[in-house]
Amino acid sequence: MLSINTNVGAMAALQSLNQTQQQLMQVQSAINSGLKVANAKDNGAVYAIAQNMRGNVAGYAAVSDSLNRGVSTVDVAISAGQSISDLLNELKGKALAAADTSLDTASRNALNADFTALRDQITTIVQNASFNGTNLVDGSSANFQALASADGTKKITATSENLALSGAIVTMNSTSSISTQSKASTMVSTINSSIQNVNAALAKLASGSKKFSIQATFVSKLVDTLNAGIGNLVDADMAVESAKLQSLQVKQQLGVQALSIANSAPSITLSLFR
Repeated sequence: MLSINTNVGAMAALQSLNQTQQQLMQVQSAINSGLKVANAKDNGAVYAIAQNMRGNVAGYAAVSDSLNRGVSTVDVAISAGQSISDLLNELKGKALAAADTSLDTASRNALNADFTALRDQITTIVQNASFNGTNLVDGSSANFQALASADGTKKITATSENLALSGAIVTMNSTSSISTQSKASTMVSTINSSIQNVNAALAKLASGSKKFSIQATFVSKLVDTLNAGIGNLVDADMAVESAKLQSLQVKQQLGVQALSIANSAPSITLSLFR
């Protein structure tokens, strides 16, 4: 039927052209953004999954920061412990020398002066062994907890070790001296005990640092895996999108031609009245 009011062919051609145009816009969006799922309209289910995974990635970034702070805090404590262990070894040498019964008073006084300076250095090290306001060797902190999961429910703990003078680990006090042969002999035993205690404390601190480091490495790998998973879900394959673009551009041109032909059909009606 020839009609000037209703052109079914033009309607069909226009619908097809509009559909092609819509697909073309989606492909252009994917090429511009690099994402085949850039928003919920593209694919609601995939977008929701990707957003949840992005939330986990953001959470693990905070976890990584927390673990790195933990590693640094414990490493500062370990450095302090190692320095204290070295000082105790030096103190032991001074005490042994002062315990010699044949030593004259002047020599013993000189050794005691050195001993006192080294002893006080332990306090200085302990007081300055802080990282980000946390000191694990002065007895002020019970432990250090770092985040281990993206939801904040799981944590890793490193226990503190009190390396201050007069404690359970370093048993010598702030007035300890080797001013006499008797004091020096007694101090050798005290220092030996302290050395063993400090080395045991260092082993515990090192264990805590290792826990943080292992978890930090795992989190880093996990974040890489999550990012790869997000990419698999939402990233556009540029080779595929390029092929689609060329195909749709040709289809668009053909659609325009088809619409033009359909629109010219009513003009045939004029030939009936000539």
